[in-house]
Amino acid sequence: MNPQVSIIMGSTSDMPVMEKAMKFLDEMEIPFEVNALSAHRTPKAVEEFALNAAGRGIKVIIAGAGMAAALPGVIAAQTTLPVIGVPIKGSVLDGVDAMYSILQMPPGIPVATVAINGAMNAAILAMQMIALCDETVARKFAEYKSGLGKKIEKANKELAEIKFKYRV
Repeated sequence: MNPQVSIIMGSTSDMPVMEKAMKFLDEMEIPFEVNALSAHRTPKAVEEFALNAAGRGIKVIIAGAGMAAALPGVIAAQTTLPVIGVPIKGSVLDGVDAMYSILQMPPGIPVATVAINGAMNAAILAMQMIALCDETVARKFAEYKSGLGKKIEKANKELAEIKFKYRV
């Protein structure tokens, strides 16, 4: 089984955030790989990864980074694959610096960007991208989306059962 999604983080300190993407992809049975690479500390390894990812069968890259958050953009500059950036909270600016760094890419080098610490949404977006060309993944995604609505319906039924003296 070859990975379809590559999850990259600037350091293992990002693991608590990025683990949410891993759990989602695992539940959805989408093969993935995980690596720590730093745009600043291991630039040659980042370049090698980005240049070879498509040839290894990777379809989407999720890259989490904090502070200067160069990693998603550096990867996007060197691959034709879609890159989803996850800004990670951790600096004195609570991740806003990372978010702006990932959002403000020059024309021609897009990085889809999710919310600060939004690794699960990055995995959901990766699944949607893969679903465009994979009927099995598309079916699983449709079931997942349907389940979201059912959770809210269930919650509303439970809320209706809560009794208060002045509840109308």
